[in-house]
Amino acid sequence: MTNHPDMIMGTSQPVARVRLSPSRMLGLGLMALLAIAAIGGPALIGGDPAKQSLLHTLEGPSPAHPLGTDNLGRDMASRLLSGAQLSLSLAFLSVITAGLPGTVLGVAAAWFGGWPDRVLGAFADAVLALPGLLLVLMLAAISPGSWWALYAGISLTLWVEYFRYTRQRARIVLAEPAVEASRLLGLGPWLLIRRHLIPEIGPGLLTVAAFGAATAVTAVAALGFVSVGIRPPTAEWGVMMTELLPYWREAPFLILQPVACLVLTVLALHLSAGGARRP
Repeated sequence: MTNHPDMIMGTSQPVARVRLSPSRMLGLGLMALLAIAAIGGPALIGGDPAKQSLLHTLEGPSPAHPLGTDNLGRDMASRLLSGAQLSLSLAFLSVITAGLPGTVLGVAAAWFGGWPDRVLGAFADAVLALPGLLLVLMLAAISPGSWWALYAGISLTLWVEYFRYTRQRARIVLAEPAVEASRLLGLGPWLLIRRHLIPEIGPGLLTVAAFGAATAVTAVAALGFVSVGIRPPTAEWGVMMTELLPYWREAPFLILQPVACLVLTVLALHLSAGGARRP
């Protein structure tokens, strides 16, 4: 009789393959299109998002300006794509910077338990006691208009979510009989993590990352809208909303463009965080 690999590692059930739900596939497809547009769009259009032309303000779509021009005659398509680059790159870096330490600390707290778990848990609770938006506002006030201040503030806020999820989920996984059997077989920590922890906490971490990226994109736009985050003339969706708001009667289609970009990006990230199905 041949042993199934999962039986050797301490479980008698084979690992079921996971299928993505239709909503998650839609979200991933939208995110792929947004990423392609943000990366290749500016080079394809070739416009300067900061170039002004006061003779062509608040114009509608034309061959020269497919999405029209803003109140200073700047090309809307170039500015929207430049804003997408800024928002998506900040969200990606914030997720990576927050996710790596949060996951590692969460696994360490669950693995060692005892006083390391208590110390790390108390530190995470102390960070949660300070509202995330207030932390971002404090750093933005120290360095007004700084991209790095927003990046640092959002990252310091997001890591707690990874820590709390990883610690809770790792506790459950490490207490399972399959892990105990693997330890009795003499498997090392890295094999236990690769064989048991990563498959169990990986999908959930991707969900946390998607919601974290949506939070980062929304926070950047919100702070730009209230003139606390990114400052003009940088092309950023929240800044664009503020600049175009006084002209919403003359050209409502212009202010709707950054709003639509923000809504579409957040929607795509939320759909990407949707559940998966097992066949």
